[in-house]
Amino acid sequence: MDEKERYQKGLQTRSEVLGKEHVDRAQANLTEFNAPFQELISRYAWGEIWDRTGLTRRERSLITLAMLVALNREPEFRMHVRAALNNGATTEEIREVLIHAGIYCGLPAANAAIQAAEQVIKEAKDRSSSS
Repeated sequence: MDEKERYQKGLQTRSEVLGKEHVDRAQANLTEFNAPFQELISRYAWGEIWDRTGLTRRERSLITLAMLVALNREPEFRMHVRAALNNGATTEEIREVLIHAGIYCGLPAANAAIQAAEQVIKEAKDRSSSS
């Protein structure tokens, strides 16, 4: 697969995991400065890593949440809570990952993640009940 095909496949996977609206927003915000970075993300993170067969997307989502707790990256964490729900992770699984992360990543980081995840989950439930 060449780079252009990997980029297109990455955009497709990114849309499936994060939602078409997210990808459309990212594409609409491309600039001469950030376009090469966005293309890199689509080709390698989404076109290579997220499409590997060794783990399911649900498993990758749960692992990603734990890593984002460790890195204390709340905006990315919130985005990946939505992705985890899209990928079939349950709220119970997300909660268990965050409790587990509390011991290995630190309680303050996990506490912030619990609060952020709870808000994202509530918003997702509100959206699904209104549609």
